[in-house]
Amino acid sequence: MHQTKKTSSDELSIEQDAERKIGWLLKLFFVGTATAVGYQFFPYMGDNVMQQSVSLLKVKDPLFKRMGASRLARFATDDERRMKIVEVGGAQELLNMLEAARDDRTRKGALKALAALSRSDEAVRALHLAGAISVIKSTSESVEDAEVGNYKSSLLKRFQDLRYDSSS
Repeated sequence: MHQTKKTSSDELSIEQDAERKIGWLLKLFFVGTATAVGYQFFPYMGDNVMQQSVSLLKVKDPLFKRMGASRLARFATDDERRMKIVEVGGAQELLNMLEAARDDRTRKGALKALAALSRSDEAVRALHLAGAISVIKSTSESVEDAEVGNYKSSLLKRFQDLRYDSSS
């Protein structure tokens, strides 16, 4: 009787060990598959979201425009992404948004995204060629939101600094 109890506990232990090993094997398979799919899918996801953000800038509703500008400001983390935004037409659409803006929040959203883009010399040159200086200068000052003026002056200073750098 004692022998039977030991045999059944050994079998139970072997079963649990096998289940644990199979569980780890399934987890590794899942993680490997998810990683492979992620490497194939996510590079395109960034471009798609960037394109969608630029498309939001073309909508008439200021809320959607601000959402698009906010997303582009978050994407503009390095020079490569900033130039990608310029290439897909984001810089021009931000300037159009700023020019047509009727409220401070929309102006601020556009200026904030343009400030994020302006951290790249190449993007500043592209903005300059798109006529950004005149659009930014013609943007009305905000009585209620000082950040609008801060973004505006920092952008104009960035254009001026780049002009002095390229002339020397």
